[in-house]
Amino acid sequence: MPATETEIEAATFRRLLRHLVEQRPDVQNIDLMTLAGFCRNCLADWYREAAAAQGIEMGKEAARERIYGQPFEQWKAKHQKPASAEQIAAFERAQQGGH
Repeated sequence: MPATETEIEAATFRRLLRHLVEQRPDVQNIDLMTLAGFCRNCLADWYREAAAAQGIEMGKEAARERIYGQPFEQWKAKHQKPASAEQIAAFERAQQGGH
């Protein structure tokens, strides 16, 4: 069962990445952070930490490229918009625990 569980989790993770990369690249990281408490950069950090736990050294940019489906700077230039005052205020409220 553990191998099957791992395969299911891996497939779910791949689907999450496809969804973020292919279907919702428009969703801004600040909105993910505000609503879910994590963003694509968090996923990249977790990916890098999981690789390290397996003895695989991975740089920050390599992990981000895995999550974003392209180099981070390229994704950022295509999709990241300046945060609005409303987004910043919502993010700050969420950070203080006031969703």
